Amino acid sequence: MHPILFEVGSITVYTYGFCIAVGALLGFGYMFWQGKKQFSLTFDQSNTLFILLVVAGVIGGKLFMIFEDPALYLHHPKKLASGSGFVFYGSLLLAIPIMLWYFKKIKIPTLGMLDVMAAVTCIVHGFGRIGCFMAGCCYGLPTESFWGVTFTNPVCQAEPLNTLLHPTQLYEATFIFCLLGVLVFLRSKKKFDGQLFLIYVIAYASGRGVLELFRGDIQRGFLLENVLSNSQFISMLMIAVAIYFYLRLNRKSNLLNKKK
Repeated sequence: MHPILFEVGSITVYTYGFCIAVGALLGFGYMFWQGKKQFSLTFDQSNTLFILLVVAGVIGGKLFMIFEDPALYLHHPKKLASGSGFVFYGSLLLAIPIMLWYFKKIKIPTLGMLDVMAAVTCIVHGFGRIGCFMAGCCYGLPTESFWGVTFTNPVCQAEPLNTLLHPTQLYEATFIFCLLGVLVFLRSKKKFDGQLFLIYVIAYASGRGVLELFRGDIQRGFLLENVLSNSQFISMLMIAVAIYFYLRLNRKSNLLNKKK
């Protein structure tokens, strides 16, 4: 596709980074708007949270790259400092405890704010996947379908070039934005705080597990070679944990409603 958006002299602006920046700005705007509206979150608090999540996203995303190829990164740790390459689940799994800690610190309803952050995550992640498509990373398996995409730019990361591949990046971006629409629709209909966040986790992890079947970048890592990818394994764990808390919170909500 177009991994480089434009160049001005010695300055190169990469499309992946640009898409991430757009998603981050839109996500910040939504977080501040809903956080202020629902929980009186201040601009300074929103800004601090944004910075914490960016740091957590980078560190978590980079550290989880080790699981993709432990031998490579343990012998060449400097590769982790490169500008490209992130594992979304690594970013998410580190961001969650950071959010829980910060919400408790500033004394705002944790579960309610997590519902807001579910939509924020979709916004940032959706634009990130569009960036992946432009950069050619997270590419799909070869296909003969008419919607297959051919990557020709030698700068992009897709393999093999000049071959129809499943546009898995667009599959996932479409899925994420549809999920965002569902979460926004359910915002005024939720039964308990935390419901939207748990729906997000269950839905995304389920969809990700299916999308992994069409991915062609084998370097992302497998727990069982060509059978169960690292992301599919993490997805199963997250679904199990999210369902447990969903049932627990739903039961608690039903009990409270009966007492009214």
